[in-house]
Amino acid sequence: MNVRPVAATAATILGVGALVLPGTAGAAGHAGRSAQDGAPTVVAHRGASAYAPENTLAAVDAAARLGIRWVENDVQRTKDGELVVMHDPTLERTTNVEQVFPDRAPWKVADFTAAEIARLDAGSWFGEEYAGQRVPTLRQYLHRVSVRRQSLLLEIKRPELYPGIESQILRVLDRQGWLDAAHRNRLTVQSFSADSVRAVHGLRSSLKTGFLGTPPVADLPEYARFADQINPSHSTISAGYVAEVHRLEGAHGKPLEVFTWTVNDASTAVRVQGYGVDGIISNTPDVVREATGGGYWKWPLGLSAASAVR
Repeated sequence: MNVRPVAATAATILGVGALVLPGTAGAAGHAGRSAQDGAPTVVAHRGASAYAPENTLAAVDAAARLGIRWVENDVQRTKDGELVVMHDPTLERTTNVEQVFPDRAPWKVADFTAAEIARLDAGSWFGEEYAGQRVPTLRQYLHRVSVRRQSLLLEIKRPELYPGIESQILRVLDRQGWLDAAHRNRLTVQSFSADSVRAVHGLRSSLKTGFLGTPPVADLPEYARFADQINPSHSTISAGYVAEVHRLEGAHGKPLEVFTWTVNDASTAVRVQGYGVDGIISNTPDVVREATGGGYWKWPLGLSAASAVR
């Protein structure tokens, strides 16, 4: 879902993040309910994608400027083996690929080199003020999240299209310093593919992982062997289901968490908070935070209003 920015919210992006309120979600950056305020962790879906073009560096900046520490992204692989941040398996919805490469339909990510994708405009579809935004590589994205001192919920998208992508992602994470002890509470890798999540756990057992979906209660013990989170759509859960997930310990011996998606309005946020979820993934994370009583996270020095919204 893509929600276009409105004037009131744009003003919020420019001003509200400078406040640090009592009960703020502070420097620990851990997933799950905040020890300070007890509210669910709020995750900016594809960055703050209601306010900036999804999965771009601008969306990372917008999330930080809103005072949202956790961002979510999607990772796929190009024809020449580069990892890029893109949700769809094709490029036409969020770039100008049809104009730049009119004879290359159906414009699959896997059919283009990294250099070709780097030529594409990934911002104008959302708003002319974002013209020139690019599809970031995973390395570029990790660098921006590091600069902003944010935390990352990384989704492996369509892993069946990209054999071996799990080990490749781990190599990039390692080279960018994201697998050290300092990042242990700042990174979770998730996928709709149980095989992919299981592979990540097998390759790097210290890494926190999540399964996207709503497994039957009877199957939850099997998922708990290789996952720390069960991350379902908000429309598929109840208080009873969340309680059943919480009854089990995940791969690292702690209660399984529930991060639900994609919640973009206050009433739904309050409803799933009542179910006891640990996290809420949202295109409008500021709306969810306000509805659930979470605190602001103070972004690092050097993040200007202009860089947050451009």
